[in-house]
Amino acid sequence: MKKALCYLVLLTSTFTTFHSISAQEPAKNPKFEVNYQKFVLDNGLEVVFHIDRSDPVVAVNLTAHVGSAREVAGRTGFAHLFEHLLFLESENLGKGGLDKLSARIGGSGANGSTSRDRTNYLQTIPKDALEKMIWAEADKLGWFINTVTVPVLEKEKQVVKNEKRQSSDNAPYGHNWYVIDQNLYPQDHPYNWQVIGSLADLQAATLDDVKQFFKRWYVPNNVTLTLAGDFDPVQAKQWVEKYFSEIKAGEKITPLKKRAAKLTETKKRYHEDNFANQPQITRTYPTVEQYHPDSYALNVLFEYLANGKSAPLYKVLVEDKQLVPSADIYHQTSELAGQAYLIARAYGDIDLDQVNSGIGQAFKQFEKDGISEQDLQRILATQETDFYNQLSSVLGKGAQLAYYNIYTGDPGYAAKEIEAILSVTTDDVKRVYNQYIKNKHYVVTSFVPKGKLELAVQGSTKAKVTEEQVVQGAEKQVDPNVVASYSKTPSTFDRSKEPKYGQSAEAIVPNIWQAQLDKIQVLGIEVHEVPLVDVELVIDGGQLFEPINKVGMANILAQMLTSGTKNKSPEALENAIKLLGASISVSANKEDIRIRVNTLAKNYEQTMDLVTEILLEPRWDKKEFTLIKQQTLSQIRQQQADPRSIANNTFNELIYGENNIRAKNILGNKSSVEAISLEDIQDFYRNNLSPNLTRIHVVGAIDKKAVLASMSTLKAKWPATNVTIPKLATANRPTESKVYFYDVPGAKQTVVNIGYPALAATNKDYYPATIMNYILGGGSFASQLTQELREGKGYTYGIFSGFSGTKDPGTFRIFSQVRSNVTLESAQLIKTILENYGKNYSQQDLATSKSFLIKSNARAFETANAKLGLLDNISKYNWPQDYVKQREKTVNNIKVKDIKALANKYLLPNQMVWLFVGDANTQLARMKTLGFGEPVLLNPARSH
Repeated sequence: MKKALCYLVLLTSTFTTFHSISAQEPAKNPKFEVNYQKFVLDNGLEVVFHIDRSDPVVAVNLTAHVGSAREVAGRTGFAHLFEHLLFLESENLGKGGLDKLSARIGGSGANGSTSRDRTNYLQTIPKDALEKMIWAEADKLGWFINTVTVPVLEKEKQVVKNEKRQSSDNAPYGHNWYVIDQNLYPQDHPYNWQVIGSLADLQAATLDDVKQFFKRWYVPNNVTLTLAGDFDPVQAKQWVEKYFSEIKAGEKITPLKKRAAKLTETKKRYHEDNFANQPQITRTYPTVEQYHPDSYALNVLFEYLANGKSAPLYKVLVEDKQLVPSADIYHQTSELAGQAYLIARAYGDIDLDQVNSGIGQAFKQFEKDGISEQDLQRILATQETDFYNQLSSVLGKGAQLAYYNIYTGDPGYAAKEIEAILSVTTDDVKRVYNQYIKNKHYVVTSFVPKGKLELAVQGSTKAKVTEEQVVQGAEKQVDPNVVASYSKTPSTFDRSKEPKYGQSAEAIVPNIWQAQLDKIQVLGIEVHEVPLVDVELVIDGGQLFEPINKVGMANILAQMLTSGTKNKSPEALENAIKLLGASISVSANKEDIRIRVNTLAKNYEQTMDLVTEILLEPRWDKKEFTLIKQQTLSQIRQQQADPRSIANNTFNELIYGENNIRAKNILGNKSSVEAISLEDIQDFYRNNLSPNLTRIHVVGAIDKKAVLASMSTLKAKWPATNVTIPKLATANRPTESKVYFYDVPGAKQTVVNIGYPALAATNKDYYPATIMNYILGGGSFASQLTQELREGKGYTYGIFSGFSGTKDPGTFRIFSQVRSNVTLESAQLIKTILENYGKNYSQQDLATSKSFLIKSNARAFETANAKLGLLDNISKYNWPQDYVKQREKTVNNIKVKDIKALANKYLLPNQMVWLFVGDANTQLARMKTLGFGEPVLLNPARSH
């Protein structure tokens, strides 16, 4: 570990110290500074402030130094369970807790995450609600645990188990991480188990277990509070002291010792995966803990080995042997240890021994050639940009300050970290390869499709994976809404009184400049928070131009555009981009093709020169075209085994009909992709990409003059052509509801899609309907769907509803993934909510919606992505620059009777498509009870 910056931390709450840190580039470049203030309360709570007045918002982050590593075998998943529980209720917030409060104050939605080593609770709020949030965060820490009852605990266990099914048990390759950690770390190592825990451990947890865990770890002397944004630090410090200071410190907490994984042999394990269509190999190597000096050189090594067309793994596995569409290495460094995952998913039925041999060949190539100084500088430039990106929002800065404080004791460690990143040498990279990778033992897992065991790496033994059995009625019914009786925790003042709002936090619409480059519309926002520039070049049309028999052309064209230019090979183009610390990606969408750019401001002009070259001088490389088609077919095959992808693609076909291009997967299908020629792609490019369909949006540390100057070549060399976007037939709402079922045998969850063709974004009812939908399913924990299906029943990890129109009508859709054995019960509950929504909609529902929709505008423009979205809406729909402020008038003027009328018009459960993707053997027959006739099985060949 490199020595942290020295600073004074005074151990009382009456003094503070101020620091200025700078992520420093070479002397010729300006400093990047993150100012902070730190103080410590008498009870041990560490508090870090960062002032950023660019937007009227504050990010609040409460981070506890407890993750799964503080658990014990047999009682795993507790830290993650508390990530959930702490949002629900506390003594003074009452039922709904932080989630309910967040909705009222216009917050970004109370969120959290758990890792091996920490749990954090964070959100961005309008600055006028800061005292409310400090009050609420203190209530979680000091006035919470008495509210956890057996029904509350049992319900939340079901929610967490649904999350595990969604991320692991019901997803392709989802058990891979469990198998790896079980074999990489011994049983007594705190990284041996998964952060989310096991289904058995979660079910076995008692109320006393949970309370003891909380009292041990969720104490002020194990917590860091960070505030980042626009606030008065003197006033905020007084609030922190008022609400947190009387919470008692817990027992002294001894830091865990660093403990790297040690392998005495290479371990080989296989698993037959119910949801995988292609075999996947993962090699996992023990490395070092976070902030270890070698971690930075290892990051460079892994980037060089795997990422990009010059990478040895790409050269051998993708280009030469054509065994896999891609190979990646992910470096996970945690507080106690680190590990590197090398992951390659093979084409079709390729034997993973071939892939494993190819990995060895790529490593030998690296041993022979090493890494050049130019390759090193290319990677460091990209890492520098990534470093600034993670600090580009107040939420990101607040989280990073907390991590630095917890793991290094220095909130200002960013200065040391950027120095460590940029000081890596080629010798460092070679050294860490020899020290941690070359001829070292590793864990290798083979995840193969059911019945394809012969594809696993030779010598592998069966991995120990417990598959959940779907049993109807297995879970007990509980009512978490029962009001618990308990003795209230004492306080020196009345904490039941919620603090008042501060001075109103009005949304500040950024200064937007506009210009016209002949036919191209350009909009920009100049902002200097970080030395970055983001650009989005949008060419309208996209998939809408595709013929129905050659779906997938827009997607292939998007990839071809970054596969070299007239004067640069694919590898040379990629290297030129990365040497600038830039990223340039091209994506195809239903209605457009987008070129997205992120670059250091100092390299903006050179980056835009490359964008112009990419757009105007494609290479049309035949070898790349063949690879892209092969990779696309692999993606399509993968989707055919993923329940979520199946549901999305099938829902679109049911909504739009099989002859409407909007129904088609952006990737295409097997026959359409195989039918596409390189000439087809060239014709698509010539006929459908034109300046008269192009909009450019620029956000960052660059002024209008420089932006327009950078586009002079594009303006001069790209002639406008008259291209008209096809007008498609509008899909009709169903006259009656029908249930459709797609069978995925053995599914642990059912993916639910319910909806119909609805409104265009330009329709006068669109935004009022969005307001109407907030309490239904658009308001996260404020919504009825979430409150009933997740919080009330524990059927799902998440559920939402929403309208998705553009210039053309889109859909209204309800989406969720529910526990398999409550598929019918979930559908019945959704149906009941829809039937009663208009009837039961109240003045309080409207007040909650209005409060959120108006107050949340204070944070509407905080991030670069938010600003790009603002510019996109203005240029696409010709909306006024202050359309967000104008919408506030719509919110203020809408009445309950208007909401009821909209609900009666647009929420008709008897005129919707009801699609379920799950296990037909156990769930199909039950769906007739929903009342929409005999369910239609869409893939009878797969049924049991």
